[in-house]
Parts: sequence; C-alpha cells; structure tokens
Amino acid sequence: MSFTKKLNVTAVLLAAVLIMACHQKTEQPVSPFVKVENGHFVKDGKPYYYVGTNFWYGAILASEGQGGDRERLSKELDLMKQMGIDNLRVLVGSDGERGVKTKVEPTLQIAPGVYNDTILAGLDYLLQEMGKRDMVAVLYLNNSWEWSGGYGFYLEQAGAGKQPRPDDVGYPAFMQAMSKYATNEKAHELFYDYVRFILTRTNRYTGKAYKDDPAIMSWQIGNEPRAFSAEALPAFEKWLAEASALIRELDPNHLISIGSEGAWGCENDFGCWERITADQNIDYANIHLWPYNWGWAKADSLIENLPRAKANTKEYIDRHLEICDRINKPLVMEEFGYPRDGFQFALDTPTKGRDGFYEYVFSLVGDNAEQGGHFAGCNFWGWGGLAKPRHEQWQVGDDYTGDPAQEAQGLNSVFASDTTTLAIIRSQVDRMDKLTK
Repeated sequence: MSFTKKLNVTAVLLAAVLIMACHQKTEQPVSPFVKVENGHFVKDGKPYYYVGTNFWYGAILASEGQGGDRERLSKELDLMKQMGIDNLRVLVGSDGERGVKTKVEPTLQIAPGVYNDTILAGLDYLLQEMGKRDMVAVLYLNNSWEWSGGYGFYLEQAGAGKQPRPDDVGYPAFMQAMSKYATNEKAHELFYDYVRFILTRTNRYTGKAYKDDPAIMSWQIGNEPRAFSAEALPAFEKWLAEASALIRELDPNHLISIGSEGAWGCENDFGCWERITADQNIDYANIHLWPYNWGWAKADSLIENLPRAKANTKEYIDRHLEICDRINKPLVMEEFGYPRDGFQFALDTPTKGRDGFYEYVFSLVGDNAEQGGHFAGCNFWGWGGLAKPRHEQWQVGDDYTGDPAQEAQGLNSVFASDTTTLAIIRSQVDRMDKLTK
C-alpha cells in the first residue's frame, strides 16, 4: 500500500472514531429528574414550561386516616392531568396539636420527632400516584403562617412560650411574635431534625428512597418564609442558607427552592431577595402575588380594580425578572389568586375578575422564551376540584378545598365547576406545550 493510501485509510479511521465519539456523547442518558440548565428548566431532556396548581392538602387526602379519601384523590389527579396540570405544590404536613381553629388538621408532626403515620403514608401514596401520571411535586417543609403550625410550632417547642394566633391578637402582633424565629437557633435545629427525617425516608409503596424519586421536582424550605422585621433579615438569610445547604447534603438529585413571596416577603428589600435566591444551593426563584391581600383590588370593586392589579403585577414580576437575568435562574410565580366576583364564596358565583387576572398572568409566563426569558412557570392558588364546601369556616369532616382552614372556603379555590376559569387554564397549557417542542 502506498504512503498516500495509508494516509487516506488513517484519515477515514480517525473520522469514524470521531463520529462514534460524538454519537456516544449525544446518547448520554436523560436525567429522570427536573433540572435547571443554563437558567432554564429541563424535563425529560426538553425545555420545561408549566402550568401548575397548589394542592396543599394532597398528602392528607391520600391518607387512610382522618381526612383521607383516596377515591377523590384519584379523580382529582386524573382531572388535573387531563387539564394538562402536571406540577403540584404540596404541604408535607402540618405541625402541632389538633383542634385549633384556623389550623390544618390532622397534623403530621404532633411533637418534635413524633409523627402521625397516616399522613406519612398519605405522602408516600400521593407520590406514587403522581409518578404513575408523570406529574411532579414541589414539597414545602415549613410555614411562616399559623395555618399549618410552622414557625409558631417550632418557637413553642424551643421554649419560647405559647405563641399567638392572628384570630386572637391580629396579624401585626402575630408577625411581631414570629419575627423571633429568625434568631432562634433551637427552633432551627428542631426544624432541621424534621428535614432530616423527611428527606431520608423511603416510600413504602414504591420502595424508592425519596431522594431517588423523580415524582419530586423540588424541596422547598417553606411556605412564604419571612423575617417579619428588617432587623431580623441578616439572621433570616443565614437560616435559609443553612437550610438549603442541609437539603443539598441530604439529597443531591432534586431542585431546591425557598417558597418566597419575593421582595414582599423580604420586608420589601429586593437586595435581600436577590441574595437568598442567588445562593449556590437555590436552583430557581419564587414569587407570590395577591392583589386583594396587598391592597391592589378592593372587595367591592374587584372587576373595576382589575387594570390596576394587572399593572402592579407586571411591575412586580418585571423587577424580579431583572434579578433573575443577573443570577441566571428561572422564575416561578407559584402562588397567585383573585377572589370570586362580589367577594362571594358560593360555587355558582361568577369569576369574571379572576378569569381576567389569570389570563393576564398566564400571558406573561414563557414570554420571550426564544430570547432566553426566565419566567418559566406558575402554580395558581388553588385547586378545589370536586370539593363541596359546607361551611364558610372549615370544620373537621368538611371537604378540603384550595383555601386552608383560616380562609373562607371557596374564596380562592378553582373548582371543577368553574368552566370559564378551566378553559383559560387549558388554553395556557396548550401554549406552554408549544414552548417545550
């Protein structure tokens, strides 16, 4: 063989090796977990934009104890899946004693290290059923508000004395009391023990360790964690950093998020929100948005106030998106709601104002996706589905709705009978599907 021919053969062989190497590189297995890559969600190897909901009571409904109804759970999950809703934000469990007005029950953590196994079984079962339907859960572990225990429970167990409830003392006094949580290291340690217990569990139905379960999208430190005072912000930031580092150590597979309302939950300090979100262990950003609660819309003029609510919403989202652009992380608005027309709660009440607000918020999700926009998903509050509220104030034995026990039942819930709202949600799901192709 001539020298020239040898060179040609060598070149051909080298090219073949390079082609095989490139092919092997592109055939890397796709992660079963939702990931963040270059500032964007990826699921099953494709971009992930989503419409989700809040289903805080999922683990309770999935139990076989008090409050459990697996037949309803199956119907609710099937209905949401048919709608294209595949992302559910769920409370891991409530804390403390039962029989407390305005608090979720049954509780999971009765006392530090003492757990109600029916709720643990419910969480296991919920994750199994979501996994079957290719749905994912965002699981939050704490709460700054009274309705599931959270801050108040840990303060009491840390020796800070009986903690007040807003129903008794009003929200200003309640928030002042809760501002002590940020600096109470004993309360933090009790919470960390709870985190270790939950994250190291194995699902009794699937046999999967929680850390290995793709049905979990994200562990979330809490529901709307706040400092509750400007003076407590440094300690608040320190606690969140410790909590996220612990979660990362226990579970390297899943995303971690805070559950923050945005600057509103950081004493209106955008710098604080940027710092806690930029933390190396936090994978994506959260904000919440409540036009009525925040004074942008009034109970007697919800439809008339809609333009102002939309304008303020756009400004709030845009300010947080500027930060997401700097830190290169996706943004999820995982809570937003708007009361039913006339501030009524009955199932047959029109939802013209809510529909208008939902449609506007949805139009912003995925905007400029082709140019790298970071607004990637939303979870509306909240899923009422097939529930039939019996009382304005929730009572033991009533159906669970999207409204926790401290809120009027039906106020912010989306029920299966809310056909106009569901049509808007379905339209947004179709729009998001186009962004993932």
